[in-house]
Amino acid sequence: MTTPRDLLIVAMDVESGRPLERGDLSLALAGAELIDLLGARAVRLDGDQIVPGYRPTIPDRLLDQAASSLVQQTPYESVDDWLWRRGEGLAAAYLAALEDDGQVTREHRRWRPFRTGRTVLADSPARRQAEDRWTSQEAVLTTLASAAGINGTRTGDEPGVTDDAVSTVLVAVHDAVRELEAERQRRSLEKAAFDNIWRGNGD
Repeated sequence: MTTPRDLLIVAMDVESGRPLERGDLSLALAGAELIDLLGARAVRLDGDQIVPGYRPTIPDRLLDQAASSLVQQTPYESVDDWLWRRGEGLAAAYLAALEDDGQVTREHRRWRPFRTGRTVLADSPARRQAEDRWTSQEAVLTTLASAAGINGTRTGDEPGVTDDAVSTVLVAVHDAVRELEAERQRRSLEKAAFDNIWRGNGD
């Protein structure tokens, strides 16, 4: 299993204080992919620029797709640009992959993170592996989970990550999620202001 798959399993398995936002989770999944690519030495960071390394054989199809999508020539892509580009729709893609692999089943009940009401985790070795990483408070997984708001928390960079490149990615994920939340709030305020004007004109 990969860090993105473990993160999605944790998102489905852990009670959250509020419904998770798909956008937040997608950004965290994109960060998880990049961290796994760093671990496989498929990329390295030059500052915040993602520099491709050698092209390893990656059995996970979504992670292999991520590696194939890397910008191969200068100017290379920044970590922030990667998160926004690669993260688009990524939560749905990983959910579909888990379903295709038999890691989730469908039932007529609520699935807590997205309130869709039908998808639940199967009892599997992959689920137990993700649970082991979560219960042991593995630093990368818990920091990504925090960024996505899993378990109702959203904090800054967590202690325990000593790799500078990994830390750079984790900080970028937190920043991107905060930026997305600020955009949601801005749109909500604009909608509320418009609604007030509309109601005022109707009086």
